[in-house]
Amino acid sequence: MDNLQRRTIQEDVVQYKLFWIQTDSSTSQQTEEHLTHLVEEVLAKVASLLIQYIWQHQSFNLKYHPEKAGVPAHIGGSTQFGDNVEDEWFVVYLLQQITEGFPELIAKVEDNDGEFLLIEAADYLPKWLSPDTSENRVFLYRGELHILPCPSKSSPVGVSKDVVPCVEQATSMLSTHSGACLASHKIRSALKKRLEGYPEKIKVDLHRAHCFIPSTIAMVLSQRPDLVAPAVSAFYLRDPVDLQACRSFKTFPPDTRVLTSVTFTRCLYAQLQQQQFTPDRRSGFTLPPHTHPQYKSHELGMKLAHGFEILCCKCRLPSSEPDAPVSCNPQWKGFVDSLKANGYFREELEGSAHYRELARSAENFFKQSVASKSSALSPGEEVLQLLHSCGPINLEELKKQEAQLPQEDSDSWLDITTQDLERMLQERSVGRADVGSQHSSSTKRGTQNVGGAEEGRKEAEDDKKEEEASYSLVAVSQGMKNFLNAMSSHEGAELPWSSSTQPFSLEPDSMAKALDRLLGSNEEELDSDDLDDDDDDEDEDEEKELEGHADMNGTETLDGLRKYMDEMDQELMSTNIGQSFNLTKYNKVDLDNGSPHSSASGGERGETKEEEEEEEEEIQPLDVDLNLVTNLLESLSCQSGLAGPASNLLQSLGIHLPPNSDPS
Repeated sequence: MDNLQRRTIQEDVVQYKLFWIQTDSSTSQQTEEHLTHLVEEVLAKVASLLIQYIWQHQSFNLKYHPEKAGVPAHIGGSTQFGDNVEDEWFVVYLLQQITEGFPELIAKVEDNDGEFLLIEAADYLPKWLSPDTSENRVFLYRGELHILPCPSKSSPVGVSKDVVPCVEQATSMLSTHSGACLASHKIRSALKKRLEGYPEKIKVDLHRAHCFIPSTIAMVLSQRPDLVAPAVSAFYLRDPVDLQACRSFKTFPPDTRVLTSVTFTRCLYAQLQQQQFTPDRRSGFTLPPHTHPQYKSHELGMKLAHGFEILCCKCRLPSSEPDAPVSCNPQWKGFVDSLKANGYFREELEGSAHYRELARSAENFFKQSVASKSSALSPGEEVLQLLHSCGPINLEELKKQEAQLPQEDSDSWLDITTQDLERMLQERSVGRADVGSQHSSSTKRGTQNVGGAEEGRKEAEDDKKEEEASYSLVAVSQGMKNFLNAMSSHEGAELPWSSSTQPFSLEPDSMAKALDRLLGSNEEELDSDDLDDDDDDEDEDEEKELEGHADMNGTETLDGLRKYMDEMDQELMSTNIGQSFNLTKYNKVDLDNGSPHSSASGGERGETKEEEEEEEEEIQPLDVDLNLVTNLLESLSCQSGLAGPASNLLQSLGIHLPPNSDPS
């Protein structure tokens, strides 16, 4: 497989394709007619979700694509989501709903990272599945995630990992062996967890704020609320050339400002709110003092007005010829019928105020997404067209409506405390490691009700006490041992997630035989540095081979290595480096009895200086576990509660330690 042959996708763009499972042979013309009709039906199916959604840059769109370069005819499109990654996942949710409502369609979605759906379930993927072997294997079918497997002894269905299946082969296998291609429960659960909350999440992600804006902008947003996105982006990405047009507001004069409620997405609101900007004195925009109760409304409106002015200054005035009504489009009648069949009008009486509002939204959606876009307008041209087509604005009426505005939303979600961040990170890590199910309920309660009632606090405290009772330094030491002993490939270290559930076991006979093979049959005292004989043996072999000593046998190599280690020990004994380690001291009586036990320090046992000197002559082994835990705890203490190598390593191993309560 040649990765260079893959067509690259632009950054911050999600691309999606819907393939039709053909049950009978059809001509290319029949296929085109059927897929074109499917576009109308699919968009009508999800119209109720799309109409109320505000996109960051581009909206969800579908059109017919003929067969090309081995890819069969299909319907699809692409959406640039920019800084709002939720747009990308909303597209995934739409594709899930479409494939569930249209069983004859199979969806494929990817971005510049490739099969990004697999990233959410990276901890549960089979080892053979990687970015190099996932091409044309990951699809959404009947609302579920499907992955083309590799053939095995238990199931011959699949495609070898060394072969890239073509799209026709993949769709045929999915339609005939959907059960064998269904992703595992853990993989599907990880994807469902990421999509959890839709479609209610659409409204949760919106933020309503009061803004002092020119009356013409208020009129534009009342008809097209989605145009707030390009205006915010224009202000957010402004340059000095753009601001030259804002010295004199020709399109949106500031003297007609009114207070109105503007609906943003949280991403758009954050981009607008966090920008520090002072208007030009010649613009006519003046801000009240910071202590003014409506200072935020004035500031937001000023920034938003600058965004709309920048949009329109780059565009020409629209043509004076009026647009043909939507009813003249032959696709409109079929689109309305599909909307009625999907319950879009919610049993509203035709001609009622709510029905007319829904119909107007449907017309705008039809012009943007369904109708032919041979001469598509830019956002600035659309704003100018709305200004050109609208009648005179009743400024007094807009002033009266200021007293009836709905209450604006709180923007406290912009501020995240350290406890909230820690809770979110813990929930994420616990979910990935698939351990700590006892913690998941408490973390979910915490995220749903930050700073909730007293019952929630008491439950959280009880859970915290249970967690602290389960902390064990033995688990830290054992987790590190399992991590170092785990076999990994050249692609990187593999974390032993199941280390906490598997009991530690040691086979003394196997350990003794391994030491005998390493050190020979001579019974000599093993010092701490001999623990690294395996690695040093390999390095020594490589050095001997480079020097041309290929005829040296294993015994001579071990003798040379042992002599080298003895010389190193003698050299290190004259330094102070050994004082930084904790040694395991043995009592001579215990050694004679064959039962070595760790003892206290020399002062506590009342040893004489002569006895201590005799013991110092003998190289004492290191207490590896004690040194490991001590160094890890010192590293955690130096991090002062922040992220660092020690906490990251322990968290990746599924080991959670309590915060340091010792001020010393």
